[in-house]
Amino acid sequence: MPWSTNAIFLCEVRLEAAAALAVYKPERGERPLWDFPPGLFKREVAAYELARALGWALVPPTVRREGPLGDGSLQLYVPADFEQHYFTLRESAEHHERLKRICAFDLIANNADRKSGHCLLGEDGAIYAIDNGLCFHVEPKLRTVIWDFGDEPVPPAVLKDLERLAARPLPPPFPELLAPAECQAVVKRARALVKSGRFPVDSGGRRYPWPLV
Repeated sequence: MPWSTNAIFLCEVRLEAAAALAVYKPERGERPLWDFPPGLFKREVAAYELARALGWALVPPTVRREGPLGDGSLQLYVPADFEQHYFTLRESAEHHERLKRICAFDLIANNADRKSGHCLLGEDGAIYAIDNGLCFHVEPKLRTVIWDFGDEPVPPAVLKDLERLAARPLPPPFPELLAPAECQAVVKRARALVKSGRFPVDSGGRRYPWPLV
């Protein structure tokens, strides 16, 4: 993927006669960041596990694997309409339920980089949230383009899933992927959103990533 910030590769994975395309993000190809430790690929895996724990099929299946360039994440490649992104998808009310789940997901994952192009409209009609490596920091790092639902009530079904997640510490494999304080912060953010019951508002207009798409 030549235009990516880090070294990211489209590859083919095989198991006996089965084959599929996947996106490989090795730790070896990550550019150092001052505020996130090395191993961003583990946060990609944790994002998938968080969506799975919530029962939300938002993040394509993502696993940790030893690839040609070492330890990294493998995420199932999503065939998508790449002309579509958050700013186009939000114009259709039919997509709002899915986008609200992504918004809630990013709030509790503390996503520091939810760009418009990270919301993919798959061939199956579902919207997928990709590129989740800058998540789960213990400090407030939220940067997202999804502010259109600010001050709206969080859907009851979303709150129910969040309440279930927040009822206990995060189970395995989270402790293998995130620091203990980061696991605790996810639960705290989920509880805070349940207590509030409403999507937050960015009154200062400073919680946007760059570039937006």
